[in-house]
Amino acid sequence: MTDTLARVGSGRFLTFTLNDEAYAVDIFHVLEILEYRHLTVVPMMPAFIRGVINLRGRAVPVIDLAIRFDRGSTTVRRRTSIIIVHLDDIGLDDEEEGVAAGGQDIGILVDSVNKVVELTEGDIEPAPSFGSGIRADYISGMARRDGDFLILLDVGQVLSISEMVSLGEAARAGGHDEEPSEPPEGL
Repeated sequence: MTDTLARVGSGRFLTFTLNDEAYAVDIFHVLEILEYRHLTVVPMMPAFIRGVINLRGRAVPVIDLAIRFDRGSTTVRRRTSIIIVHLDDIGLDDEEEGVAAGGQDIGILVDSVNKVVELTEGDIEPAPSFGSGIRADYISGMARRDGDFLILLDVGQVLSISEMVSLGEAARAGGHDEEPSEPPEGL
């Protein structure tokens, strides 16, 4: 068994669809599932950060996995959902700011949430080294289910807070190199 499979192991996984493909995340990370609701757009963020939602008084960023996987953007429909996951501070330096001690809650925008399934180590195979169209480090394994495969996502990698912070800083830096121009007359 590979190190990745050792990390995945058996357990319960929440399944969902994105662009007609089946994915799953370890239920251990899932806090709740919400119907799609209005997102507040935050300027100067990478495109995959669709906005934030107010979750009981806290601003929670919502990531569009379709954009993150370079597969267009999620079209909001009747079954579109937001999966709220909790990530620990893994991979962050002590001096990084903007992340509360103890981790971060992040919303994942998906086409639809399906069900929770129980998977054993025998159900899980190593991630393919080619052909999935998604970075290999985002995939913790593949599980055979109902005659098809579920792509098991490594949420710690897909939603890497340090990587998203870096991308956000790059996006903000891209627009701040020049002095602001004067507004056109008459405005």
